[in-house]
Amino acid sequence: MNAQRGGAALDELPGAGLSAAQPFAGAPARPRTRKAAPRPVPERGEAYEHLSLDGLRAYRRALGEEENRVSYWRRILQARLDLLRAGMEGGSARAVDTEALRPVLTDARVGAGRRALVNIVPADDIPPLPQLEQLWQRHADPTDAEASEDLERSLARAERQLSDYRSALHRRIAEATGELIARYRETPTLCLTALPLPPARPRGTG
Repeated sequence: MNAQRGGAALDELPGAGLSAAQPFAGAPARPRTRKAAPRPVPERGEAYEHLSLDGLRAYRRALGEEENRVSYWRRILQARLDLLRAGMEGGSARAVDTEALRPVLTDARVGAGRRALVNIVPADDIPPLPQLEQLWQRHADPTDAEASEDLERSLARAERQLSDYRSALHRRIAEATGELIARYRETPTLCLTALPLPPARPRGTG
C-alpha cells in the first residue's frame, strides 16, 4: 500500500528526520542553567592564631549570645518607638519602661559583651553601642510635639546603631565559623572533639 495515501508521506511531514533532542524550527531555545559559582575555601586568619580550638568555639558561642541580646534590645526600642509614634506612651507605661526594663538596659550590662568580645579579638569594625540606660529614662510630654519628635529621633538613631552592631556581629560569626572550618580541613580529626563524649565507665565493669 502506498505510504502517501490519505496525505503526505511521513518523511515529508514538518519536522521529519529530526531527533528527539532537536527542537522544531522556530521553537524557543531552552534556557541554559547557570552553574553556581564555587564558594571560596575558608582559610586560616592571623587574628585567630592566639585562640585554641576550645577558645575559638567559646568566642563563636559568645558572639551568638551577644547577637541574641542585641536583637532583644532592638525589639524593646522598636516597641517603644511604635508606642511613641502612636501617641500611646505615658501613664502606667512610663513606670513599666523605667522600672521593669531598667536592669536590662544598664550601661554596664549593655557594654559588657562588646568589651569582652573586643578583648578576645580586637576589631575596629564593631561600632559603639548607644547609651540605652540614659535613653530609656527620657520621656516626653505627649502634648509637647517638639520634645516627642526629639525623643523619637533619639530612639530611631539608637535602633540604627544596634542594627549596625548586630551586622558586625554577623560578620564576626561568619569569620569565626570560617576559621573553624579551615582548622577542620587541616586536621579532620578535630571535628571529633566537638562531639559529646559518652560517660566514662567505672573500671572493672567490662
